[in-house]
Formats: sequence, structure tokens, C-alpha cells
Amino acid sequence: MARVRTSRLEAFSDGVLAIIITIMVLELKVPEDHSLAGLLHTTGVGLLTYLVSFVYVGIYWNNHHHLFHLVRRVSGAVLWANLALLFCLSLLPFTTAWMDESRFEPTPVYIYGVNLLAAGVAYFVLQTVIIRREGPESPLRQAVGRDLKGKLSPVLYTAGILSALAIDRSGRIGVMIALACFVVAAIMWIIPDPRIDRVVRRHETLD
Repeated sequence: MARVRTSRLEAFSDGVLAIIITIMVLELKVPEDHSLAGLLHTTGVGLLTYLVSFVYVGIYWNNHHHLFHLVRRVSGAVLWANLALLFCLSLLPFTTAWMDESRFEPTPVYIYGVNLLAAGVAYFVLQTVIIRREGPESPLRQAVGRDLKGKLSPVLYTAGILSALAIDRSGRIGVMIALACFVVAAIMWIIPDPRIDRVVRRHETLD
């Protein structure tokens, strides 16, 4: 029943995330000449920023998919919280392109970090709204547990933002620290949480 009641929200969200990825890949520049050097010079940085943002969108799609496996019904608050998450993610093509065009200048890098932080907060709000509706004994509450990743991620994003803002703005040290924070946060979420998979499997078996 949960899959039927949330199917429209999931289909809409999947479509938006697919469009976000498409827009990002269209921002990549075609090499000026047909050589490896041309590819590295014209597209190299863009490929790196695209890869990082693609991984983030993939992480949110994966978590969103698991999240709504454990949701029985959708309320208006859930719909708006989901839209807020999609809004934050829809800004990724812009902040990614700006960071790429600037060749990692401090301001675009910290704005990119703000974008990641906003998306993380929006996902936390969506998760919280669902848990409040489903109740403290809900499968989602059990799957989330202490949510150590969810608590550590904003710390990494904030550290990255502050590094880009305050450390060596005329050089690259602060920017490199910021990018390292963003990449570490992504790697942390790439590693799947076995608790969620166990709860999802148990929940599907009961259904």
C-alpha cells in the first residue's frame, strides 16, 4: 500500500532529479580540438565538478528511494518538504557551473557549499516531517537510529564553507580544504547503511 500512496510523489521527484542531471551534463564544454590535451584543458575541470555533483544527486535519489519505501501515506507537509528538497537540488546545476567557470574561486566554492548545506537541511526536515507523521515507532524512525551521518554532514559542509570564506582567500588553501570537506561528505554517504536496508527488507516482507 505504501508504494501506491507515494507513487506520484516518487515519480515527480525522480523526474526532477533526472532533469537536474541532464542540465548539468549539458553544461559541459566540448573540447576546442580533438586531442586529450584539449579535453583536459576545456572540459577537465567541468568533468570533475560534474562528477561531484552527479554523485550528490545520486546519493539523494538513493536515500529518497529508501525513505519512501518506509512511508505509509503522504500529507501536505510531506509534499512541501519534498518540494523544498527538490528546490535546493535544482540549484546544483547553477552552483556547479559557477564553480567550474570560476576555476574554483572562493565565492563560488562557498556558495556551492551553502547549496549542499541547504539540501542537507531540507532532507533532514523532510525526514523529520515524515517521522512525526508516522510516529516514533515507525519503521523509518528505527532505520534512522542515531543518524550519525546526518549529524556529521552539516559539520563538514559548514567547515568547507568557512574554509573557503576565511582561509587564504587570495590563494587556494581554503578552497582545497573546502572541496576536501565536500568530497569526504559525499564518500561518507556513498557507503550504504545496512540498517536501512534491513528495515526496508523487513517492512516489505511484512507488507
